[in-house]
Amino acid sequence: MLQLQVLRQNPDWVKERLTVKQFKDTDVVDTILSLDDQRKKLQLEFDTTQAKVNSASKEIGQLMGKGQKEEAETKKQEVTALKNSLQPITDKLAEVEKRLQDTLVILPNLPSEKVPVGKTPADNIVVREGGKKPNLPAGSVPHWDLIKKYDIIDFETGAKITGSGFPLYKGKGARLQRGLIQYFLDFNTAAGYTEYLPPFMVNEASAYGTGQLPDKEGQMYYMPEDKFYMIPTSEVPITNIYRDEILKEADLPIKMTAYSPCFRREAGSFGKDVRGLNRVHQFEKVEIVQIVHPDKSYEVLEEMVNHVEKLLNTLELPYRILKLCGGDMGFASALTYDFEVYSGAQERWLEVSSVSNFETYQTNRMKIRFKDEKGKPQLVHSLNGSSMALPRVVAALLENNQTSDRIQLPTVLEKYIGSTLIS
Repeated sequence: MLQLQVLRQNPDWVKERLTVKQFKDTDVVDTILSLDDQRKKLQLEFDTTQAKVNSASKEIGQLMGKGQKEEAETKKQEVTALKNSLQPITDKLAEVEKRLQDTLVILPNLPSEKVPVGKTPADNIVVREGGKKPNLPAGSVPHWDLIKKYDIIDFETGAKITGSGFPLYKGKGARLQRGLIQYFLDFNTAAGYTEYLPPFMVNEASAYGTGQLPDKEGQMYYMPEDKFYMIPTSEVPITNIYRDEILKEADLPIKMTAYSPCFRREAGSFGKDVRGLNRVHQFEKVEIVQIVHPDKSYEVLEEMVNHVEKLLNTLELPYRILKLCGGDMGFASALTYDFEVYSGAQERWLEVSSVSNFETYQTNRMKIRFKDEKGKPQLVHSLNGSSMALPRVVAALLENNQTSDRIQLPTVLEKYIGSTLIS
């Protein structure tokens, strides 16, 4: 959530940054400032009236002490009238504060000055590429054929158990999933991230804190009886660990990593872009999150990008890093880098990771602060990245490493899956 003081200090600049993110209704900024003016006016009226109540009440005691009972009774009636006038002010103040809050959360995060101007993914900027695209043998097939050939993932039975978009991993497919999760966690903890295993459901406050609500209700699975949401990523629960806390500056940065299944209502269209593992309702992902000093967040963002890049290099996958334009960025992000791997058999790039700096957008919602050297509470910055999302990584590993009669996975995985050969 944007801070009110930012809107007040330079509303025209805020509107300009919102247009970079393709947010059209910039008049909302003026509405928010008007509501804040109303809130301040009502608060002043309340405080002034309450001060009169306090002053008159004090006078009553003084009058009673002097034996002036008639004057004291008159003053009591005045206090009663003042107190009665407070309730309408309180009600109106609560109404305006709610409207202010409800309107403020409509605004997405402001994009960094580093964000390219653009409307669609075609306007994203390729920062760099790495790895070597595979030279596949004749007759190579996409992963949805490979998983049937080697009997490692069963979409039909998954659909019978649950529905479309819920794959059933089996045999070497299940072992590959488990091995990749462990490898990614080990890679992250070796870089100083503390591992967590969080709850896979969160309450409304947690979903609101990281920006999933009110922006992404339709993408999350919801249990109305308990008011719990199935998590779309472990970023949600582990960032909320520090909600409503004041941290010590010496404790920053806080580095966290977690595995979780992720649940998203994002499948449902047809064609090769969403076929097989390209898009599913449930998938596994390992996440990295950092909570950092605001002066360090863009330095940390580059550190996290380099970390994910190193991980992809160990998997010997061809990749490219994109800096997302304003129109392709997430609601809560100030700057995002996407990682895509090249899928040899599909001959297309598949997104496998996003690394984002949210600056204070999430931490303002969650009230995560630290005390600076003067003892003044300041908002920290939060960042997160996929390290890694498994489905498309698995798709690329299977496709790019296929021969006519086997799949030979990278040797770095041997210790985690027992054998790098699928045949």
